Amino acid sequence: MSARQFHVETATTPPTAESAWTAVRDTLRKSCGQRSFDGWLRSLELAGVDSESGDVRLVAPSAFLADWVQNHFADQLAAAWRVALPGCGEILVEARADAPARSTFSFETPVVEAEVAPVVVIEPERGSQLEDRFTFDSFVVGKANELAYNAAKTLAEGGRLGFNPLFLHGGVGLGKTHLMHAMGHEYRLRHPGAKVIYMTSEKFMYEFVAAMRAKDTHSFKARLRAADLLLIDDVQFIAGKDSTQEEFFHTMNELISAGRRLVISADRSPQDLEGIESRILSRLSWGLVADVNAADFELRYNIILKKLEQQPAVSVPNDVVMFLAKRLSSSIRELEGALTRVLAFAHLSKRPIDLEFTQEALADQLRASQRRVTIDEIQRRVCDHYRIRQSEMGSARRAREVARPRQIAMYLAKQLTQRSLPEIGRRFGGRDHTTVIHAVRRIEELRAADAELDADVRLLIRQLEA
Repeated sequence: MSARQFHVETATTPPTAESAWTAVRDTLRKSCGQRSFDGWLRSLELAGVDSESGDVRLVAPSAFLADWVQNHFADQLAAAWRVALPGCGEILVEARADAPARSTFSFETPVVEAEVAPVVVIEPERGSQLEDRFTFDSFVVGKANELAYNAAKTLAEGGRLGFNPLFLHGGVGLGKTHLMHAMGHEYRLRHPGAKVIYMTSEKFMYEFVAAMRAKDTHSFKARLRAADLLLIDDVQFIAGKDSTQEEFFHTMNELISAGRRLVISADRSPQDLEGIESRILSRLSWGLVADVNAADFELRYNIILKKLEQQPAVSVPNDVVMFLAKRLSSSIRELEGALTRVLAFAHLSKRPIDLEFTQEALADQLRASQRRVTIDEIQRRVCDHYRIRQSEMGSARRAREVARPRQIAMYLAKQLTQRSLPEIGRRFGGRDHTTVIHAVRRIEELRAADAELDADVRLLIRQLEA
């Protein structure tokens, strides 16, 4: 892979502070989302840019808001300003001179008036609240998410559909929510006036309980069942909530029967969801089940390239890109956060981005993300490879199609983790340590005699250590 850098040619006429501020606001609106921008950043005003130091002064209408922005959006502000106004200094957020004094709280005072941040008044869910930055154009496709992406595109286009519902599953920070918001945007674009509703399962539960307390469940049911596209995120959180599951089941049935589109996500496949009624699991499996797997090196590398395309003024050597893609493999969210941190640190410290600087800026994160393979991860990977349920790892079944993958998982647990034999046995249905020893010896023998099985084990080890 040839070395590659990202840069932009310096314009002949430097941007003015006002034009840079306009560009920064547009960038923040996209990167932080419309709701966060409206709630915390819209009211900021540009006070000026120091001609000597290059420091940027922004003013907020209150001390509370100034502190909040400085504590929660400093990195995003710095990164956006660095692109819009190369060479600028620190980004300072201050309260306006005429801002009200910070309230003091006293235990003796029965009523306290405290400053609050600007509030975006949003009516109870009447449509969808979709993040502008989550679109199909900003989604990077690779082998790990190709099926989910193609299914999402097909559903969002609105033509004849061979599956309903669409069930997306995968670990945290892998792009499920991004795809759901992208479907909402695309469907609205292709069907102006269509009713698209996105909500988490937690919000579904909260609104349903609130409707029951208000004795107005009819309105809640009518609103959701009138949706042309309903997207429910993280359905695993309604596990064990019987009344919520009852309503969820009937909502699913009504939408599917009416030919309306339903998309549901969770952190695992329907077969592995615990605490969810079997009739719901049956409906979830009825449509198309698409997994969003952990991003491989190539996908992580391409994601960084995509992000850097949005920062044309930043020069990032290819060895840094490869280092980030290789070392930060747990989630896309972690990868993007690390890149943002490197860019912000480079700007604030006025240092060029190279491998040494990157390692220094991410020292604590790199220590925390040292690859630690877990038994649960091994079981999940082996089950995906051999297409069996993860629950079979602890079952009493001895059929060859189950027993052999179980032995391979035990072997990998012994080779790739620091767990003791009794601990490994307990994670496989409470089996004795002698069973683990037998499994390890058996797989060692088979690897020497069976080239196909040896290739499977090698592949699993590469995937787990990636």
